[in-house]
Amino acid sequence: MGLSGRVPPRVDAATKAGLLDLLEQACGQGWTVRAACQVLEASEPRIYRWLHRRAADELEDHAPGGSPMHGLLAWEVTEIVRLFEQWGEVDRSHRKLAHRGSYLERVWVSPASVRRVLERQGLRLRPLPRPGRTVRKLFPDWVEYRPGSIWIYDTTHFTRAGVAATVVEDLVSRKWLAEIVSAEETSTQVQVVVTDALECEGLLERVTARQDGLVDPTIDDPARPILLAMSDNGPQMTSGSTREFMALCAIHQHFGRPGTPTDQAWIESLFGHVKAEWPHLNQIRDPAVLRAELALVRERYNGVRLHAGIGYVTPNDEHEGRGPAIRKARQAGLEQARLQRLAWHREHRQSESPEEPDDVG
Repeated sequence: MGLSGRVPPRVDAATKAGLLDLLEQACGQGWTVRAACQVLEASEPRIYRWLHRRAADELEDHAPGGSPMHGLLAWEVTEIVRLFEQWGEVDRSHRKLAHRGSYLERVWVSPASVRRVLERQGLRLRPLPRPGRTVRKLFPDWVEYRPGSIWIYDTTHFTRAGVAATVVEDLVSRKWLAEIVSAEETSTQVQVVVTDALECEGLLERVTARQDGLVDPTIDDPARPILLAMSDNGPQMTSGSTREFMALCAIHQHFGRPGTPTDQAWIESLFGHVKAEWPHLNQIRDPAVLRAELALVRERYNGVRLHAGIGYVTPNDEHEGRGPAIRKARQAGLEQARLQRLAWHREHRQSESPEEPDDVG
């Protein structure tokens, strides 16, 4: 019977019959019903109830639920089966089938009712297979995780002004390097903003030196990149013109997975914080005013705002190498403050505990 220990609250008819047969054998050998029930770990009233039900040939339990007042009607069950036959390959979901019934004004039932009816009828929907999980592409081995080695760029929209802003950010230091505001989103904007970022970082001379050599602009050579530029798979990022420009600048392109914005979490975080902390940018209608405001916001973002992702220092601090010293100084200051508090409390410790307001002398 596959039982051990106390008899479960619900057992099938075969198990009940087997337990009753054991009881009869025990009683035939002189056991009392109570003693046999104690050994079988089944209550005595339950055994007597089974005996009466066996005499009436009703050992099998009835289906749970009985006849609920809100139970489905026969025609509703039939209509659900018909919906499955006609729309199962289209909807492929019990939730959609339930709404399909009311959409066609044929039957009004809940998704759970549709699922139960299909299970009782032995009918199974065939949902489309889920796409396999993709693995994030690793950075090349030559990349060093330091400021100036990995850039990331993307485009965000300002609908009131009717323009888009393409921004370049240093992925390591989180420094906002450059931006371009334009009504178009093409490879031209990508080339202009990357050129501005190279000039701001003093890398144009290295690019020029690389361009003086014999270079095939259609082929990326990972042995000679100046830095790595990460982006999503937008058309302006993956176009042939952008690829040729990046190759001429000795910049290695690295793309995130399609449909996976978390691969560009650094730049998406920048856009989210800028629009949340400077909400007036979304209300500007003049593109020229927006360009001027973005330049001011970039200065405050890089030089004033403490960035949680780099240990609460400014992106300028991290980019220029001051970040580790600032973080170390904070830890040293916290430890010094802790020791000073301990010393003060030891010196001013009271010999007796202070009286509470409710204490009565």
